Amino acid sequence: MSDDLQTGDPAPGFTLPRDGEGTISLADCAGRKLALYFYPRDDTSGCTAEAIAFNTLMPEFDAAGAVVIGVSPDSVASHDKFKTKHGLAIPLAADPERSAIEAYGVWKEKSMYGRKYFGVERTTFLIGPDGRIARIWRKVKVPKHAEEVLAAAKAL
Repeated sequence: MSDDLQTGDPAPGFTLPRDGEGTISLADCAGRKLALYFYPRDDTSGCTAEAIAFNTLMPEFDAAGAVVIGVSPDSVASHDKFKTKHGLAIPLAADPERSAIEAYGVWKEKSMYGRKYFGVERTTFLIGPDGRIARIWRKVKVPKHAEEVLAAAKAL
């Protein structure tokens, strides 16, 4: 799959190692709404702000029947450190092989200071209880993003 995923498409399945231990998968969320957010890197300013915003709203996501999972190419050890440092309860999936990242089409060429490189484009997918993509936010700007995803989850 690639960035041609559209609303209404079946969400690509995944099973990834998660913080703590064990794995987390799309199948674990069957029958529930899922806010699946992809972010570039643990403990960078934008990614930290995004994780804290989703974490703060977790009780409201729970009340709306929605699960929130963050995914980055970082390791489980990195996720564990990141969660401990910022007191996060949100599940974080490690995707160093980029299987889900590429399946969802968020591994993109980026440019900083004229240098081109590949990395995760901050993107959120809202997946309905039926396993289909209900909404996609690409090139996410962090301020107020978690609130926008929550409103969409409540409306779903």
